[in-house]
Amino acid sequence: MNAPANISDTAALMTAMGAAARQAAAALAASSAETRTRALVAMAEAIRAAAPDILKANAADMARASDLSPAMRDRLMLDAKRVAGIADGVAAIAAIPDPLGAVIAEWTQPNGLNFQRVRVPIGVIGIVYESRPNVTADAGALCLRSGNAAILRGGSESLESSRALHAAMVSALKAAGLPESSIQLVPTTDRAAVGAMLTGLDGALDVMIPRGGKSLVARVQSEARVPVLSHLEGLNTTYVHTKADPAKARAIVLNAKLRRTGVCGATETVLIDKAVLDTLGRDIVRDLLAAGCAVRGDAAVQALDARVTAAREEDWRTEYLDAIVAMKAVEGADEAIVHIAAHGTQHTDAILTEDASAAEDFLARVDSAIVLWNASTQFADGGEFGFGAEIGIATGKLHARGPVGAAELTTYKTKVRGSGQVRP
Repeated sequence: MNAPANISDTAALMTAMGAAARQAAAALAASSAETRTRALVAMAEAIRAAAPDILKANAADMARASDLSPAMRDRLMLDAKRVAGIADGVAAIAAIPDPLGAVIAEWTQPNGLNFQRVRVPIGVIGIVYESRPNVTADAGALCLRSGNAAILRGGSESLESSRALHAAMVSALKAAGLPESSIQLVPTTDRAAVGAMLTGLDGALDVMIPRGGKSLVARVQSEARVPVLSHLEGLNTTYVHTKADPAKARAIVLNAKLRRTGVCGATETVLIDKAVLDTLGRDIVRDLLAAGCAVRGDAAVQALDARVTAAREEDWRTEYLDAIVAMKAVEGADEAIVHIAAHGTQHTDAILTEDASAAEDFLARVDSAIVLWNASTQFADGGEFGFGAEIGIATGKLHARGPVGAAELTTYKTKVRGSGQVRP
């Protein structure tokens, strides 16, 4: 399919893609779990076989991406290990239990009517994303696992990589006897394509999922005429409690901040109890600085090391996605929880402590999609949750929250079985 020459052509293209997706969604909803599993297994194998083509395409994308930030380039870059990881992720999705038909609840009324609430596909899901070509595979595979048709619109910076991945995925769909339009990749970088998706494609789209920077997500949330499943930012906090184990705390903070700075699960703020600031706090600051991480601290943290620069108010509200961390001393858990509520984005927050009571209090009171005790915030990932992969981390409070895997891409219907009952 060739890219359209103008906006009018883009509108026609997107309408046609929507109609094709709606037809594919009906076929997927009627398909067996075995057929979709076979397609996913074939998809993982096709991605592995196409690795040379995918890497060549990614090299072309990287060559054009010299003006991207280091974090964005890291998200875009593929190597053999990452391609293998993408294929492994698809294989993991193939291995998870099929969510469709699962009975969520069942009960019988006194009149004998039997009720079953069962999982069914949402229908057609539109995904708009930036930089990360792996989203092409993750999103397509998760939609297929859950019986949904997908329309994928990646960023212009990852277009060649996404095309190569998509070609491998379509070959697997064909081999399994499923419609090629089950997973469609928008072939144009025309921004009007996103606008058309936000209108719902004449009723074809059921849900929009944006995955990218704040401006993209904000646009989708503002303009979409269909439901949106999304998060704005991952402004995550790790709180070091006065009873934290020093060795655990030092290792976890380093990992949470620096394992991969460009992922949405990276810690951006470290809060530390004043009672351990001069000891454990000093060690954590020196660990971060030694690892090449800039530390921006309040006055108490600045006093620990001359290399710490002064934190400004905006630092408590910044998702750096870089080797920079904001660090603040607090009087205890209450102040830490208040800070997280005021400055966080309800994504992922952690407490480091050996005090079980303090930990359970934190887990109960912090209103975020993911809260952790003695673990790195970088575990905010669908694969780590056992979902195989994820489309993103949802921070809203309706439908899905946290990693959005296959089960989260379903809705439900209620089946009612009677024996002749009529309502009096």
